[in-house]
Amino acid sequence: MDGTNLDSQQPSSLAARLPPTLNLEAVARETGALRRRRAIKSGAQLLELALAYSGGALSLRSTALWAGTSGVGQICDVSVLDRLRNASEFLRSVLTAVLAPRLEVRGAARRVRVIDATTISSPGKGGEWRLHVDYDLARHQMISCELTEGRQSESLRRFRFAPGDIALGDRGYAKARDMQKVREAGADFVVRIGWNALRLRNADGSKFDLIGALPAIAPGEHVEVRAWIQVSRSKRSLMPVRLVLARHPKGPTVERNRSRATRKSAADGKKVRPETLLSAEYTLLATSLDQGSFTAAEVVTLYEMRWQIELYFKRRKSIMGIDELPAKDPRLVRSWIYAKLIAAALTETFVAKVLDSPPSAERI
Repeated sequence: MDGTNLDSQQPSSLAARLPPTLNLEAVARETGALRRRRAIKSGAQLLELALAYSGGALSLRSTALWAGTSGVGQICDVSVLDRLRNASEFLRSVLTAVLAPRLEVRGAARRVRVIDATTISSPGKGGEWRLHVDYDLARHQMISCELTEGRQSESLRRFRFAPGDIALGDRGYAKARDMQKVREAGADFVVRIGWNALRLRNADGSKFDLIGALPAIAPGEHVEVRAWIQVSRSKRSLMPVRLVLARHPKGPTVERNRSRATRKSAADGKKVRPETLLSAEYTLLATSLDQGSFTAAEVVTLYEMRWQIELYFKRRKSIMGIDELPAKDPRLVRSWIYAKLIAAALTETFVAKVLDSPPSAERI
């Protein structure tokens, strides 16, 4: 039995949506997800049980009833809990296998990958989780992800890049060593930076005065300057970078940015710095993209597309309810989130195939 069927006679419709190389039985054995094969006897059955619980937004008792009536297996709610608490690594492996083909996709155009994270909180005084996502901008798909417990830091190094890729990141990703790793992979980055996030240098190693360069920019305009990022403590570890500095027109955007900066400083028990209020008028970008391929205006436009991942998170929360955690148990939460992500990934794959298929002659 290869684990892609619920039993030897009846093929599962779910199995047809999974990668043909994915052997659910092997994954279940390797991850220890099915130590006792009572009622739930195969990896395919375990996957369907998890998808019913998470994707169907069922309680443990309702999941047990569903399993009995659908032919998956006669099981009680306590046993459902036990199976799902031990299934997180199994489900993570299944999700990785479902997403793996997306990482290998190559097209004529350079692949733009938006990197960001969103917070998911358990009910009451439960734990907090952070979902780190790598999003393919052209295909509107998640191509990789990582789930961490607590507020673990955002980092470009959580993901694997290939030559020609372009990584887009917000201010949380403005870390010199991470950006250097992207370049070492043959990829490029466009990252928003804070006025003091990086050790910026001139060609001779002297400090680059970013704040001093800002007032000369007129509202609604942008400029480009050349600088170097000091990657380590050694002043010789300099990485060349283009700084694209865009000033917002006077209006609600600037006031909103200043208010947000003031509130954050107050929450940290600090007085907001004048440099922070000044930089609130600007979008400050650092990029390794070649000037001959991407003008400064195109870099700004490219970064503005980063908001697509914010919409992606909103859809996952408002439509799929991925932030509506039903439990506090960390092991059960992991399984629940991974099952949600598997359902989302399978849906994205199905939609992509429909959009890529031309209409049949009978429909024209």
